[in-house]
Amino acid sequence: MTYLPRIAGLLMAAAATAAAPGAAAQGGDSMTRGIQQYREAVADSNPGELWEIRGEELWKARRGPAQVSLERCDLGRGPGVVAGAYASLPRYFADAGRVMDLESRLLYCMITLQGFSRDEALARPFGDGERRSDFEALAAYVAAQSRGWKMDIPLSRPEEQAAYREGARIFVYRAGTHDFACATCHGQSGKRIRLQDLPNLADPADARRAYTSWPAYRVSQGEMRTMQWRLNDCFRQQRFPELVYGSEVSVALTMYLARNANGGVLAAPGVKR
Repeated sequence: MTYLPRIAGLLMAAAATAAAPGAAAQGGDSMTRGIQQYREAVADSNPGELWEIRGEELWKARRGPAQVSLERCDLGRGPGVVAGAYASLPRYFADAGRVMDLESRLLYCMITLQGFSRDEALARPFGDGERRSDFEALAAYVAAQSRGWKMDIPLSRPEEQAAYREGARIFVYRAGTHDFACATCHGQSGKRIRLQDLPNLADPADARRAYTSWPAYRVSQGEMRTMQWRLNDCFRQQRFPELVYGSEVSVALTMYLARNANGGVLAAPGVKR
């Protein structure tokens, strides 16, 4: 693709800046600018648009044993309404009797409306470079319909408030062989690992910048990635047990992160390194 040479040049420039004499004093800011330029270069022709197109096709296609489309799925604004829906997720759904984020709601609709079993629906939750995930395509499509909307996560119901509190508790919970927590990497400002800034997700300003770009196209993997994938990968790096897809734990943690990002303008699908 035409943007690849430009990306390579930007990354080499950022790396050279970091290695130059005196880089310890000023390389951090230069590297951050280089990474931002790299993201902007890729965003000019975001490959994630291909997932959006496929996601729209999946949303409208009659599938499953029931041979119905997801246009009957209520994401919180009425059956089939996708505009602005992602900006208010997670939220409580009376028909399910629980708080749901986008991925768990899509799973619920695939099971209850289209007739898939849970195992069938989750046969491929994440793409692997050769086989694409329906969830990642659907998430890209739905999220794109909220691009430009402000995050507005409700905490009006006791169930939503409880989910937020549980997410906050999970965020600081230390465990695993490394005695890590989400807050180990994302609970303080100014941290970085390799070339990557680590947002302080407990801080509203950082949370808005970070959360509003997910789901995102991951250049290094050639895949669209959802927030569920992001959480699963963080759990893997912390050496935690595998996070169950659409579980109350994953939804609670997403609720905490999303609520902290309230007021942020959605720019998803974004682009990551």
